[in-house]
Amino acid sequence: MTTRNSGELLRLARITLFMFFAILLFAGLKTAQAQEAKPAPEAKPAPAAPGAGKALVYIYRPSRFTGSAAHDHLYINGIYWAYLKNGEYAWMEVAPGTVVVVGLPEMYYAGGAAMSSYAAIKNETKKENERIRFDAEAGKTYYMKWTSEAMATGIKVTMQDPGVGAKEMSKLHLAQPIEQPTDKPADKPAAK
Repeated sequence: MTTRNSGELLRLARITLFMFFAILLFAGLKTAQAQEAKPAPEAKPAPAAPGAGKALVYIYRPSRFTGSAAHDHLYINGIYWAYLKNGEYAWMEVAPGTVVVVGLPEMYYAGGAAMSSYAAIKNETKKENERIRFDAEAGKTYYMKWTSEAMATGIKVTMQDPGVGAKEMSKLHLAQPIEQPTDKPADKPAAK
């Protein structure tokens, strides 16, 4: 066997070994994904109109690059309501009266100490997480638009005209339902 042939064989062995491990890695990832995959809970479609004695509230988030790393865990009157991604909307029927939408900010970022520090400081110094407050009337439908500026600044929820809100929202898709806790928390002793 010549040196040229042994060099060619060594190269062929390296390529074969590389391909073997690449296929093994790919097969392992696909198996892990299949094991972890759970069917997503079905999102209940929104009713055409609010139920008797209720108001219908929509919040939507248009697809935008600016502010796409910011997210709010949204609550209506203390009930965990939605976690909207770009291009999604959520809905809820509410009783007439004061409706308070609160957002607890979260930000996706690629890492890095500077951005982590900025996000932590921003969350610690944010005094007010109330996004909007309004009085709901039975039989009415309300549309609210969620927007954010760069680095989770300027998060706003603004009331929209029903015609404008319905048109903008029609281009979006329904957000995945929020998993609500199934167990009631244990009773805690009263504070003294």
